[in-house]
Amino acid sequence: MSAKTKFKSPAFEAIHSAASGLFSVDAIPQETMRSFDTACLSSIKDLQPLEIKALREKLNVSQPVFARYLNTSVSTVQKWESGAKRPSGISLKLLNVVQKHGLKVLV
Repeated sequence: MSAKTKFKSPAFEAIHSAASGLFSVDAIPQETMRSFDTACLSSIKDLQPLEIKALREKLNVSQPVFARYLNTSVSTVQKWESGAKRPSGISLKLLNVVQKHGLKVLV
């Protein structure tokens, strides 16, 4: 796993490391390794429309400013906040990062 891999806890990291070792010597099948990945790795939190709006308001920025930071359009931010569209993929990951660390990580 890469250095940027996030685990649910240090204990899960140790478990995953042991499973990776077993997988590397073909002691466990790929399906089992995928199960360990699912169990041990952190997942991206799905954000509800009101959570996205609350995040933006907490950061004290307008929709156009928020869109600029996230490198997206104002209409996309409006659709996220109204529930007409859901962020996914890299957009959802970026929102999770901003929620955790603030906009300063994007500057």
